[in-house]
Parts: sequence; structure tokens; C-alpha cells
Amino acid sequence: MCSFTKRLAKLKLERNLLQKTIADNINVSLRAYQYYERGQREPQMSVLIALADYFDVSIDYLVGRTNNPRINK
Repeated sequence: MCSFTKRLAKLKLERNLLQKTIADNINVSLRAYQYYERGQREPQMSVLIALADYFDVSIDYLVGRTNNPRINK
């Protein structure tokens, strides 16, 4: 999950977003989002989909299976 946590933090920083803003937009608690970003918890599929939709990237990109954020989108 290391790639996932790095990608999540990178996307947040690139878009100058707060953790709370992301959490609110994907309907999870701030604490849950913080756990995802720190790698302390793995998100369920529905949360992965919500994150990919929110950041407009593919799930494969989020989890580190590709470096192309648009592949399979």
C-alpha cells in the first residue's frame, strides 16, 4: 500500500487540498482519510472508486499499478 499512500498525498499536495476537504467529498470521516494517507488502513473498494473519481485518475494509478493517471479510465 506504500505506493497508494504516496500517490494520495501527492494528489492532495498538487491540488492544494486539505484532508478534511477530501474526506468530506468522498463521504468518509477525517480520521478514516488520515488512516488511508498514513497507510494505517486500506480503503474499501467503494472508497477507492470515490477517490479515483474525486481526483479524476484511474484506480490503477492510485494503487501504483501504472504511472499513467488516465490508463483504463
